[in-house]
Amino acid sequence: MPLDPVARQTSPFTAGKDSADGMAVPDLAFSAGFSATMPNMKRIQAFKFRLVPTLEQESLLSRHAGCVRFVWNKALDLQTRRLEAGIPLLSYGDMAKLLTLWRSSEEYGFLSNGPVHPQQQTLKNLDRSLWEALDRTNPKRFPKFKKKGSWDSLRYPDPLQIKVDLSTKDPTGRNVHPRIFLPKVGWVKVRVSRQIEGDLRNATVTRKAGLWSVSLQTEADVPEPEIRMPPEIGLDLGIVTFATTSDGPRIHPSPEILEAMKRAEARLRWEQRKLSRKYRKGPKSHNFRKQKIRVARAHERVANMRRDFLHKASTTIGETQAVVYVEDLKIRNMTGSARGTAENPGRKVRQKSGLNRSLLSQGWGTFLSLLEYKLSRRGGRLVRVDPRYTSRTCSACGHILREFFPAFRKTLRITRPVKSTGRSRAVKRGF
Repeated sequence: MPLDPVARQTSPFTAGKDSADGMAVPDLAFSAGFSATMPNMKRIQAFKFRLVPTLEQESLLSRHAGCVRFVWNKALDLQTRRLEAGIPLLSYGDMAKLLTLWRSSEEYGFLSNGPVHPQQQTLKNLDRSLWEALDRTNPKRFPKFKKKGSWDSLRYPDPLQIKVDLSTKDPTGRNVHPRIFLPKVGWVKVRVSRQIEGDLRNATVTRKAGLWSVSLQTEADVPEPEIRMPPEIGLDLGIVTFATTSDGPRIHPSPEILEAMKRAEARLRWEQRKLSRKYRKGPKSHNFRKQKIRVARAHERVANMRRDFLHKASTTIGETQAVVYVEDLKIRNMTGSARGTAENPGRKVRQKSGLNRSLLSQGWGTFLSLLEYKLSRRGGRLVRVDPRYTSRTCSACGHILREFFPAFRKTLRITRPVKSTGRSRAVKRGF
């Protein structure tokens, strides 16, 4: 049963399947086009919305984020000192006991002004990051200290403390914003752009480019999708053309989108030049801080335009294809710096830097992540193919030109036109 849009009431996301009054409420309607006879599966999904806090609420969120940042830095400093002294690391339980002592002390008593759950959650994140960094088989790096204004976030892991009110009208019939209740902050207006599905698990509040957002993670029981086989295609990711399919069509932003992205990137460069001139007055300059926010918003605008295209492209492929073959490219290795060292300096560093910028601006990793989960939701799958010899394999017969590379690469001449779909077909055939 959908929520009543007129009555201003508490959403069923308050306490899982039960409301704040203790009365059971039906789950939200969910329609994904699957058969109802299929077995159910758990789906974890996040819904991100923009918050509209008042000046007082924004000040409270900033203070709470500062407390979380302080707990992270102090705990990281303590653990780093123990590592340097050869003393075993403290567990999360021991760090949580220290947090209780900090909150009740006179020196760090300001931590008690913020909610305790986000501070405990940051200790969990730090504990996991430390053990992952110390694992030699894990490529993750050692955690760093956080600075003010960079990736401020608050994770509320307890869904019982979060309440969501999705009604858009008050009892008198006036239009109002949907609201979300955050501990020690109160009811904050939120711009809900789509329906929330499932039971609430946790909420994460973040600040980016001076704007606050909330991400609600939900869990829902959905029918398992039926496995689809046909049709299937191969994708060849590129720079000049974003992607070429084995069937022939090319996937690329429209000329209008490309022109808009060029204007946004030109605006970003303009704002960055203004920031470099304001830095002469020092980072404590008020104009420098304002210009820094302008640069961050220009960055976000470019990123949002790129993410919008990636979502639309991945959705189109996920809805029309069942199996997609792509090269398993090592993007981190491909975008490595050619700078070298002082003893052995690199060559063509500037050209390689421009190539790296073009590769990273395509968003291949994000595109493949989006495509993979969208295919799995519809019963499809993404197959990653070994990229070796995919550009040397004939798309018609499958012959590999091993003897021509790399010795005769400069003397090799193509005597007939090569179709742009040959590489993507080779990717598909390589599986």
